[in-house]
Amino acid sequence: MQKAIFLDRDGVINIEKDYTYKIEEFEFVDSLFDSLKYLQDLGYKLFIITNQSGIARGYYTIQDYKILTNWMLDYLEQKGIFISQTEFCPHGPDDNCNCRKPKTGMIDNILKKHDIDLENSWLIGDKQADIQCAKNANIKNTIQVKSGHKFDEKDSIADFVCDSIKDIKNIIKN
Repeated sequence: MQKAIFLDRDGVINIEKDYTYKIEEFEFVDSLFDSLKYLQDLGYKLFIITNQSGIARGYYTIQDYKILTNWMLDYLEQKGIFISQTEFCPHGPDDNCNCRKPKTGMIDNILKKHDIDLENSWLIGDKQADIQCAKNANIKNTIQVKSGHKFDEKDSIADFVCDSIKDIKNIIKN
């Protein structure tokens, strides 16, 4: 079984802006490359799971999302970072789908293709819905970062709270 890191996108990988879908508006979070390389070097497989309600709201299309995602994955690969699988939910908050976090559909899809040790895996997100998704999927370890959506730290249900992904070296050691 493989240990894994499940990453939210907006606010964790890139700077949170409302409904990011254009390459020219996409900015990687500070120290992202070093942090993801560190996790890979520890033997973690990397996965991205992201709610993209801007599609349901008509702000951009699935094709727009795929263009940006392919660009992002190529850029990360040029930096020596390999994302094993990316899953997205194109639905809105009221669509009652199985894929929108905090539901586990995106993780379930990953588990169909990869033999993941959830006991020794982590989810890193910036919203309560991300952390609740991890708990719903039986991912044992969670980190909520402050680099995305604002939240009151005392209300977090995550195991750890830190400023951004650059701080994970202080939390994830093996």
